[in-house]
Amino acid sequence: MAIEVTADIALGAALAIGLSAIGTAIAQAKIGPAAVGAIAENEGFFAKGLIFTVIPETLVIFGLIIALQILGLAGGK
Repeated sequence: MAIEVTADIALGAALAIGLSAIGTAIAQAKIGPAAVGAIAENEGFFAKGLIFTVIPETLVIFGLIIALQILGLAGGK
């Protein structure tokens, strides 16, 4: 029974970070080319393009935090 619980905890942590990484990849796949195009037309958009590119990366950080919290459950079992 303990092996099944540990496997469920590991699966939950893997899903937390994996799905957040996929979501970030989808967002950056659309934001990146748009930001580069805007910067190519007007160099004044560099800061905005950089900010819009970095914002989705916070999703992976949140996923990592949740994964670490889920893995913390395994230490108590």
